Amino acid sequence: MTKIIAIANQKGGVGKTTSSINLAASLAVLEYKTLLVDADPQANSTSGIGFDPRSVKSSIYECIVNDSDPNEAILSTSTPNLDLFPAHIDLVGAEIEMINAVEREYKMKAVLEKIKERYDFIIIDCSPSLGLITINALTASDSVVVPVQCEYFALEGLGKLLNTIKIVQTRLNPALHIEGILLTMYDVRLRLSNQVMEEVKSHFQDLVFDTIIQRNTKLSEAPSFGVSVIMHDAGSRGAANYLSLAREIIRKNKVKSEAAGEETKISNV
Repeated sequence: MTKIIAIANQKGGVGKTTSSINLAASLAVLEYKTLLVDADPQANSTSGIGFDPRSVKSSIYECIVNDSDPNEAILSTSTPNLDLFPAHIDLVGAEIEMINAVEREYKMKAVLEKIKERYDFIIIDCSPSLGLITINALTASDSVVVPVQCEYFALEGLGKLLNTIKIVQTRLNPALHIEGILLTMYDVRLRLSNQVMEEVKSHFQDLVFDTIIQRNTKLSEAPSFGVSVIMHDAGSRGAANYLSLAREIIRKNKVKSEAAGEETKISNV
């Protein structure tokens, strides 16, 4: 079964798009058919994986607002097993255009239902807001990964996001759960990074991923080449971190079928 994971935090600069691109690429490299959904009007996932958003003919916007066929919008990337559902700037107007739509919170879910059987994992890069597009992403998802940077004000706004997730669980998507809180931009040399890590772990305990994303030059460089860090430098620390995260998520979602005595690939937890 397909596992749909939203990468969400309304706070900007926490490594959300970096995590979306590189988690999706890591899952693809591990031979899971993966779709990266760019649900951010800034279209950074689209450009970061090698496509010019200005030249995108069909995107998630047309599919949500105009009911275009999502199969015609999906693009193959240079990474084997990884496809992109692109975005462009028009997505910024989607919230206004959907304001009077029937079941407006379920538009993205309806679009992904048409294509999800093609994939093992669908990773949604959410916009840095808690608007209608992000609500759509949470309604369409099975779980949420919350990136938190190891810097001052790390926990600022996190309560608001968790409250939004709780509202979505109550009113729109009872199956939604938190996949994990991901610590990003960690610098082992900085006392502040270690303090933030301890604070987040003491607050959220088992919700925090074991994998921590460390600061890495190759991670910062990769988007300028239009590739994931794994395609840019597979031996880098950034690539190792995201492969570790992908393996951790796979382990969390694997279940053993006692009757059959074999593993099923993905559990829709």
